[in-house]
Amino acid sequence: MKAVKLFQYFCYMVAGAVFFNTAPVAADTIRVAAGGDHLVQALSLAQAGDKLVLSSGVHFGPIIVSISIVLEGEEGAVIKGNGEGHVVHVAAPNVTIRNLNIKGSGIRHETLDSAVFLDKTAVGAQIIANHIEDSLVGVYIWGAKNSLVEGNIIKGRTDLRMNERGNGVYVWNAPGSKVLFNDISGGRDGIFVNISHHNVFEGNRMRNLRFAIHYMYANNSIVRNNLSENNDAGYAIMHSTTLEISGNISRNDKNYGMMFNYTNAAKITRNKVIASNDKCVFIYNSHRNEFTENWFEGCQIGIHFTGGSERNSMSGSSFIANRTQVKYVGNKWVEWSVNGVGNYWSDNPSYDLNGDGFADIAYKPNDIVDQVMWRYPMAKTLITSPAIKLLRWAQGQFPALRPGGVVDSFPLMEATQLPENEHWLSRGEGLLQP
Repeated sequence: MKAVKLFQYFCYMVAGAVFFNTAPVAADTIRVAAGGDHLVQALSLAQAGDKLVLSSGVHFGPIIVSISIVLEGEEGAVIKGNGEGHVVHVAAPNVTIRNLNIKGSGIRHETLDSAVFLDKTAVGAQIIANHIEDSLVGVYIWGAKNSLVEGNIIKGRTDLRMNERGNGVYVWNAPGSKVLFNDISGGRDGIFVNISHHNVFEGNRMRNLRFAIHYMYANNSIVRNNLSENNDAGYAIMHSTTLEISGNISRNDKNYGMMFNYTNAAKITRNKVIASNDKCVFIYNSHRNEFTENWFEGCQIGIHFTGGSERNSMSGSSFIANRTQVKYVGNKWVEWSVNGVGNYWSDNPSYDLNGDGFADIAYKPNDIVDQVMWRYPMAKTLITSPAIKLLRWAQGQFPALRPGGVVDSFPLMEATQLPENEHWLSRGEGLLQP
């Protein structure tokens, strides 16, 4: 009888070891065949830490990733949605999705339809080197802190009207997230940021959009070395403070290259705006911003600067061949030089007798004639008339006639040369390879 009890106790211990062992299980690499519901089944069986490698071919979604795994594609691997909702919904921390073609989301804005949707639980997600198309929003970072979206090609729905399209990358309340070296085209806005902070947006190329970067209520962040070209507008920075905006390029954007609206305490350095059809820069009700060593070339207006903006500084910047260098309507003088360093003006006919690199007289881009033309556009028909010429001569003889505006007391004799700053393209293209 005693031997029977000992045998029963031994069996109980073995069963406990089999069914209640809590030792960690090694992560597996699981190969997933294309077609059918193989991907859905693989996700249901995967354990945290596993890598799912999707074979070439079409894998059908939508899918929900609810555990921390790596989802990786072989060349030619596609995850295709059914045209409703999200294609890939990430609902777990530390998920990596890379080297996949992802397409086929819904087109409803009210349900945030996206190719890749990172919800609040997807902290630390990494979305790397994917090709995303035929979806409303490319990657939606919906509260997923410390996420990374890097090296993806994102193509928007050009079959929809502009305002019906979604954004390439949408960032909402995702502190610490980074959007790096992506190629974004054909949607509404390349990167739309709303109510977030401590983010980095660097090295992205954005084309054929409404705005390249549309930025609202997002503080303490970096917008650096991005390229905007052939968009309705380049960088729309709004309702934000304490930003670094540096090394960006706007080329051939239609309405303006950069716009600052209720933007405060930003450092705006070494950016280039070239050949905007309207304004290189528009500054509206923005304060205490530092513009240093920027390049504004070939626009209808170099900078449109409104009277509601105070204590902004401008130095070391170059204004090249803009039809109107500065449009500023105000009744007081605003100094655009810092610590004895002003800006270069391509239409400044001044001279430098002592060879110190600064013009010997101050430069004032605004006069009474400019302000009349801004207020009454039809007056441009009189621009070559003797009356206008007499008015400009009188201003030169009697400075008190000038109504106020921008004055550069230390204009530079040579433009500040900036690098082409397109080094990010090589890194971005490298990341796009599977």
